[in-house]
Amino acid sequence: MRKSLVALSVLAAAAAVPAQAEYLYGFGNVSVNYLDWSNGTENRSGKEDFSYLELEGGAGFSWGELYGFADVENLENGMDEARTSIKGTMAVKTGLKELRAYGQLYNTNSNSFTAQNTVAGVSYNFSGDNWAFNPWVGFHHTITTKTFGPDATGSFSGMNGGMFGWVAMYNFKAFGESFMVSNWHETEFARDDAYLEGFGESDDLTANGAVALWWNVTDSVTTGVQYRYAYNKLGQTGHDNAVIYSVKYNF
Repeated sequence: MRKSLVALSVLAAAAAVPAQAEYLYGFGNVSVNYLDWSNGTENRSGKEDFSYLELEGGAGFSWGELYGFADVENLENGMDEARTSIKGTMAVKTGLKELRAYGQLYNTNSNSFTAQNTVAGVSYNFSGDNWAFNPWVGFHHTITTKTFGPDATGSFSGMNGGMFGWVAMYNFKAFGESFMVSNWHETEFARDDAYLEGFGESDDLTANGAVALWWNVTDSVTTGVQYRYAYNKLGQTGHDNAVIYSVKYNF
């Protein structure tokens, strides 16, 4: 009887959470994208341009924010060459002004490697009528299976230093049209020596992100150009950069 009462109490508490969480805003879209590597990146790494489909969404509640996306990449070369990537973030308000408890999970899979990065830390929300800047920092856990990269010798699983980054956006009007500039960025630091040795790296700092200009053609259609950059990421050491052309349908 006591176990039944405990179970009912847990279910009642779980059911009460949505009722107490006020929905503030949300967005969702599906997009078609084409990533065009720079000539220098192609010469250094042998990487090839590819297209990808993306489903993206986010929402704000009285308790905090959620965001996520799922990608299917490289379908033009067949299912055996396809890759998938997913990312989810959660920021929970602490009650200390705009400080949040922050969590992030990213996973990517292909026929040659799998990598998962998990971050647990804090973020802060700076925002105004037409802009937002959300920096974050946290502990970093990495899981990689099956080696990749020309100098890779092994996989890795464990704590892997820390990570910091930010998401920023600015909405503006020009020529009677609606535009937005956005930037996301991530840097890993103090990475584990075993990870560096296993993947043939010596510099424990990374950079990974994109700067984008978006044009809201209509309420339903957005198009944009992104400058994609990376350093000691995406399966190799050194610099990578590309341009991404995107068209989104907004729900």
